[in-house]
Amino acid sequence: MPFSDHVLRPRLYQSTLVAILGLSACGGKEAAPPSPPEVVVIEAVQKDVPVFLEMVGQTRGSQDVEIRARVEGYLDRFFFTEGAFVKKGDRLYQIDPKPLQAALAQAKANLATAQARLAQMTVTVNRLTPLVTQKAVSQQELDNALANQDAARAQVDAGQATVDNATLNLGYTSIASPIDGVVGTTLVKAGNLVGRGESTLLTTVSQVDPILFRAGISEAEYLRIARRAEELRAARGTEPTAVHLLLSDGTTHPQTGRVEAIERAVDATTGTLAVQFTFPNPDRLLRPGQYGRARFEVEVRKDALLVPQRAVQELQNLYSLAVVGTDNKVSFRNVKVGPRVDSLWVIEEGLKPGERVVVEGLQRIRDGATVSPKVSAPAPEGTGAAEPSTGTK
Repeated sequence: MPFSDHVLRPRLYQSTLVAILGLSACGGKEAAPPSPPEVVVIEAVQKDVPVFLEMVGQTRGSQDVEIRARVEGYLDRFFFTEGAFVKKGDRLYQIDPKPLQAALAQAKANLATAQARLAQMTVTVNRLTPLVTQKAVSQQELDNALANQDAARAQVDAGQATVDNATLNLGYTSIASPIDGVVGTTLVKAGNLVGRGESTLLTTVSQVDPILFRAGISEAEYLRIARRAEELRAARGTEPTAVHLLLSDGTTHPQTGRVEAIERAVDATTGTLAVQFTFPNPDRLLRPGQYGRARFEVEVRKDALLVPQRAVQELQNLYSLAVVGTDNKVSFRNVKVGPRVDSLWVIEEGLKPGERVVVEGLQRIRDGATVSPKVSAPAPEGTGAAEPSTGTK
């Protein structure tokens, strides 16, 4: 067989087979078009939403009193359990009183000597006074006696001051708590010399009921709140703004607080204004130094438009929604978002009330595609408390 027959015959068989299969396929039924993808949609809802501001800060005692050694001496012992609650007047430390007891005894002895000398000078003056009238002694002698009496009286006053000072110093050897509060750990152990050349810091006692919370607010937020202050005051009347404290474990402090003070000036290094809140703390749960977030209402958004957060897509600070029209076609829109409300997000621009947005199935659709929408139940309203947007935290 010629070489060309060996090459062309397999190709002929292959062409014939393809033609037969093609005729078979043409003779069958055409494939049905794919059904539109099913997505879950929800209608945007409208309601009034209170907007809350959150401020990160740290707790501190309403009084933080440093306990220091006011006299020099060796520390004998301390009488408290570190980190426990102490009452005003409870003894905390004892400094060795013996040297100061000796100093007090010496001061009392010197005072007694001065008092005896004053008594002697007084007797001399009383004796010389009638003799001068009788010309029995000179006026000079009486004047000298009077001067000595004044000097003795001054020595008595100085001696009394020394006794008072020694008594005061002896009292400083027993150190008591000046307030009710939580005492810290002791910084000096028994046997150490304290008070030499300076008042040695021993520990700190903090009053924790009420407790303070200090945080910083940005200049922009301060200006926004300050401009709305009159409106907020008119809405609430004399009722103070309730402040909630969110703790680091996600719980909320059971007692609401109030704004106590606002710092005089803006911190030039951070650009923030310090705000101080006070919270009741009867259970002494809060301790100084804890971090948290103070949360309070700053405004109410009227007829705010809300959609679930999972319906909002974010890419490079651009937010978008997939909206399903009346013809069941999808259109992606860029929107402007506002504060968050529990699991919802306020949409400020780009969406109308009643429009349907896709909350499930976003990965299966594209712009302009026809979908099969399945309406979901309305989103839960939750507490209706709007958190500030990302830029205001």
